Amino acid sequence: MTSTSPENIEKINERLAQLPTPFYVVYEDKMRANLNLITDVASRAGVKIIMAFKANALWRTFPIFREYGIDCTASSLNELQLGREELKARVHSYCPAYTPLTIGKYLEGSTHITFNSLGQWEQFRNDVESWNASHDADGHVSPGLRVNPQCSVIETDIYNPALPGSRFGVTAEQIGDRLPDGIEGLHFHALCESTSHDLAKVLEAFEAQFGKYLAQVKWVNMGGGHLMTREGYDTDHLVELLRGFRSRYPWLEVILEPGSAFTWRTGDLIASVVDTVENQGVKTAIVDVSFACHMPDTLEMPYQPAITESVAENHPMPGGATPLRYRLGGNSCLSGDFMGDWFFTAPLKPGDRLTFEDMNHYTTVKTNMFNGISHPDIVFVDSDGLPSYLRRYTYQDYKSRMS
Repeated sequence: MTSTSPENIEKINERLAQLPTPFYVVYEDKMRANLNLITDVASRAGVKIIMAFKANALWRTFPIFREYGIDCTASSLNELQLGREELKARVHSYCPAYTPLTIGKYLEGSTHITFNSLGQWEQFRNDVESWNASHDADGHVSPGLRVNPQCSVIETDIYNPALPGSRFGVTAEQIGDRLPDGIEGLHFHALCESTSHDLAKVLEAFEAQFGKYLAQVKWVNMGGGHLMTREGYDTDHLVELLRGFRSRYPWLEVILEPGSAFTWRTGDLIASVVDTVENQGVKTAIVDVSFACHMPDTLEMPYQPAITESVAENHPMPGGATPLRYRLGGNSCLSGDFMGDWFFTAPLKPGDRLTFEDMNHYTTVKTNMFNGISHPDIVFVDSDGLPSYLRRYTYQDYKSRMS
């Protein structure tokens, strides 16, 4: 019996109800389901799919990822070190700007390294060539160049790397007739929680602009944003698309590096109502978590997360009554730390628990401790349905960040 089977969910919820809020909860079975899908797509398409730490860095779960042979991509030295130490993986590095102090550490820990600009490549080309000259094939670091296909398929500007004037990547016009000597790969990233059909549009633009360089390189990295584990995603179309690209360029290794897809709908954030207030006809339930601190993407995107205990505005009620409307307010002093509206079948009161769904990607990696608010603990539910703490946070975690 899996931990997320219907007959076992009630038992799990009973166990979780004994734990104090707030806490993130991560489910092993849901994580494995995503890993099975991703590795199946990689096998069918003949590509390499690696994990981006910017969406998930819960390293205590990495033993599960290691079972599936997952490598990773890093955009900082901290991510690189985490990948080497805890995932024990081959690391593909991309950083918008390397420095003379960091380039050596990136070369030491990476198998692939992507440069964001022609200027960065020229600045550090000698470092790369010297490194490779002094190491055998096992220590070779393959240098690549990030390119910008200038194809925008993302509606939210803050997550759109193809905006006019973007600081990410080089255009074909800037490159000219030929890639700089020494470049072995091209990297583009233009998606965000996108579909395979979005990828098709970007890939068409990439080939039209950069296809003339592909005979010079060994690999192409198609970046992240491939949300192949979302319900309704057309994985067959993705496989067909990738196979088609590989048939046109059979010498190329093809790499994808999604972030959200690995942990999509694998965990939630459990909170409690601590107070209810009303002002000018608006009822607000204040909870023991913060949108700004613990769910920052909800304000940045913005988007309104689903809450398991809420209902639709038109949910049928006895006697023709209508569901009760509540705004939810975070437990910080930031005025904008609120969202609404949600609807409930009964008045909310202190102690009621709310489940913010799908809070295991771009959450724990982006949280902060503004106001010194208690950070949610992290709970892991294994395949037997047994919860355990991955991490509990204390005052010392807050204090140690300050000095």
